[in-house]
Amino acid sequence: MNKYLLEIGTEELAYKFIPSAMEQLKTEFSKSLNEQNINFSNINVYATPRRLAVIIEGLPDKQNDTEKLLKGPMLSIAYDEKGNLTKAAIGFANKNNIPEQNLFKQDNYIWAKIQQKGTDTKEIIKQIVPLIIAKLKGTHFMRWADLDIKFQRPVRWLVSLFNNEIIDFEYANIKASDLSRGHRFSKTQIKINNPDSYLETLKSANVIADVQERKDTIIKLSKEKAKEINADIVLDKDLLDEVTFITEWPIPVICSFEEKYLQIPEKVAVTVMAVHQRYFPLYKDGKLLNKFITISNYVGNTFDNIKAGNERVVKARLEDAVFFVHEDTQKPLISYLDELKGVTFQKGFGSVYDKTQRICVLSKLIAKKLNAPLVDVERCALLCKTDLVTKLVFEFTELQGYIGADYALRSGESKEVAKGIMEHYFPLNADSELAEGIEGQIVGIADKIDTVVTVFADGKKISGSQDPLGVRRATLGVLKTVLQKHLNINLSELIYKAIELLPVQIQDKDTLFNNIKDFFEQRLIILLSEQYKHDILEACISEKDVLSDLQDFTARLNIVSDMVKKENYSDFHEGINRIIRIIKNETDFSAVNENLLTNDSEKILWKQTSKIDENILSYQELEKSLFNLIPAISDFFEKVLVMDKDEKIKQNRINLLNTVKQKYSKIADFSKIVN
Repeated sequence: MNKYLLEIGTEELAYKFIPSAMEQLKTEFSKSLNEQNINFSNINVYATPRRLAVIIEGLPDKQNDTEKLLKGPMLSIAYDEKGNLTKAAIGFANKNNIPEQNLFKQDNYIWAKIQQKGTDTKEIIKQIVPLIIAKLKGTHFMRWADLDIKFQRPVRWLVSLFNNEIIDFEYANIKASDLSRGHRFSKTQIKINNPDSYLETLKSANVIADVQERKDTIIKLSKEKAKEINADIVLDKDLLDEVTFITEWPIPVICSFEEKYLQIPEKVAVTVMAVHQRYFPLYKDGKLLNKFITISNYVGNTFDNIKAGNERVVKARLEDAVFFVHEDTQKPLISYLDELKGVTFQKGFGSVYDKTQRICVLSKLIAKKLNAPLVDVERCALLCKTDLVTKLVFEFTELQGYIGADYALRSGESKEVAKGIMEHYFPLNADSELAEGIEGQIVGIADKIDTVVTVFADGKKISGSQDPLGVRRATLGVLKTVLQKHLNINLSELIYKAIELLPVQIQDKDTLFNNIKDFFEQRLIILLSEQYKHDILEACISEKDVLSDLQDFTARLNIVSDMVKKENYSDFHEGINRIIRIIKNETDFSAVNENLLTNDSEKILWKQTSKIDENILSYQELEKSLFNLIPAISDFFEKVLVMDKDEKIKQNRINLLNTVKQKYSKIADFSKIVN
């Protein structure tokens, strides 16, 4: 079998584009080859800052032969009165080079089968590759020279090899060849003999094209380098990915800075190194060292200039941080509160100071419901945004919360308040930690609900590409905190209170509330979709305001998930859904009149139903009682005609069925469950 190699050589690509481009290339090649009826065994994708490459394995010499059905004229048009072919039918046959005797009748039409011989695979590849390159999408695409095409960065060379043969095509005025390029500081041009030799040939020119191999190399060499000075290295996943995509030949270099800079908050020093400079901090016995590792994309043996340059840069950044910390801490954190009045939160919805006041009100309400330490919660809510106007956070915005916590401790605030200031932003993303302290949990929920309500009140649309103020993340943060920290909070009540606190007049508060409630429920389904089946989630959401008690919601989810696994659930499902179908159009219900129960089966059903008090039974007890009711329901439908001629008896039987339904509805709307 054959192999094909494509390499797109470019100027340095933006690192965020590379993983997306790799996935797009794999998807588009797979799709195109399948559409062209060309088999393959595997597609491998490689990338560095200067190249995107694909190697396709297991390719045949040509497309598979295919048989195609062609539909001709209707029989009434294809044949004359004597049963002979008409000009229309003969024309159809001639047009498609089909012998007349090969035409056949089917479904009132004439048809023909034609055999299509497969085209040479090399020819197909030559056609589809330029189209696939042109399909790649990403941000900040650019044009260069006088070309009409766009790409993430200018294309400088193309390698296209089917085994050892060049597949000739042209893109961006570049003709494909077998010549690639090595590292900028290594061999300028290298010949690729065939796809099998691609990776090793590039290595000889100081390029590790395999992304995973390059990442593993960074990990291995960095750990070895850290071990040389008895240090530990923390390899943050996001930073590791970024460094992997900005290097072709990674070499770790140990650098250092003066110990005096360790006096600033550790989070600041780490942010300067990791976020702003792409350095890996080094630790010893859990404490940050005044040393770090930078990953150089360099070929050579002398690293003095690299070391000196990086140390000079980090010193300047740390010096700035020292200055900002010194300036900021000349006054207590609370003194920054009034400065928030000059920072707009959302146009028309007041300043960050105004938002802080709303957070305080909501936090106090939650704290009272949870019997949480009110003084600490209120203090945390009051101070939670104050660090936004400090010089350090203005320079390092990603440190919001962390700096507030540090400055709070310096200002004499309690550890609980300081921790709450930091944690009220948690979770920072879908996979990050939740707030541990109750202060951070409460203030975080209040802050996020205020944000969500403000965005909806402002009429902003939440779509796939638009998420103003991170509403999705805020909503999921609230739901995850309440669920995972087992907080007994009425979110519906909080949302409505947040609407009332807005500094604008809301004409229709109920509609706004329902829109927000629906959004929360949608996020809730997404959040729990991996744990529970979609129909069970829908069934448990339908019957109640789940936001008023999420702990009750999860309890019902667990019960229903258990119920549908029982052997006799089919009988259970049929019984309750038959009841639902009968009374779904009824709106007028009243109490059951025992004197109108004329049939023994309905009397038994009423007697057993009356014993079930869904308001005091636990869900486990209610589940058991409802399953015990199945025989009585089955007997009722077998022996009782609900739609009796006597209107009073008919209505009484409908009232009975509604009473039964109410017992089931305490748990879920079982009509939404797929049996």
